[in-house]
Amino acid sequence: MGITMHLAEVEADKIYLQEKFGLSPVLYAESVGLLGPRSVLVHMVWLNDADIQKLAETGTHVSHNPSSNSKLASGVCKVPQLLAQGVNVALGCDGGPSNNDYDMIREMKLAAIIHKAVSVDPLIVPAESVLEMATINGAKALGLDHEIGSLETGKKADLVILDLHRLHTTPNPNPVSTLVYAATGGEVDTVLVDGKIVVQGGRLVTLSEDEVIAQANKHAQQVYRRAGIDIRPKWPMR
Repeated sequence: MGITMHLAEVEADKIYLQEKFGLSPVLYAESVGLLGPRSVLVHMVWLNDADIQKLAETGTHVSHNPSSNSKLASGVCKVPQLLAQGVNVALGCDGGPSNNDYDMIREMKLAAIIHKAVSVDPLIVPAESVLEMATINGAKALGLDHEIGSLETGKKADLVILDLHRLHTTPNPNPVSTLVYAATGGEVDTVLVDGKIVVQGGRLVTLSEDEVIAQANKHAQQVYRRAGIDIRPKWPMR
């Protein structure tokens, strides 16, 4: 059975484990048997060089969540260094409260640009690498790369078709670059999961979108009331 665990997300994680056990988050995970090819460690922001080397040696996977890390001011994962050491880095959106959406395409753009800004290197973490993080690397992290993650004979027909005939995605000399830097989930036209169409014409066919929206609004208000949370815009809205 695989394990997914959030680790080294905030600096407090590092400080606590260092003070209590005298270990970095990665070395603590190793001490309790949590490193290895069946483990996906999420966030992994607060790493040192020895941690990265240990992840590479053990074949442990990392899930990079740049939107969540940015919104919560957790820091920036050392993705270029992880990739350089051969660590398999996948891409995730984390949860709705720390991201606001589950748009993997927008997540790809942030993953592609944030490390360029940090490293002051416009060529680092190119669009092709980010697309791999969102597809085949994610499949590898789950141990399912023999079934999904790329379009190959013998694999399941899991695919997304986008309509890039839009103003903001024109011109389109390099489809991978356009996808990562210009597209959003709004350009998704069709989605197939194991050959079954689940999105067509940009709309779900397995659920009523209107019903999902109505239920989401209803239950969100109930949660706010139970939690005693009064959410109001800072600006007056009509």
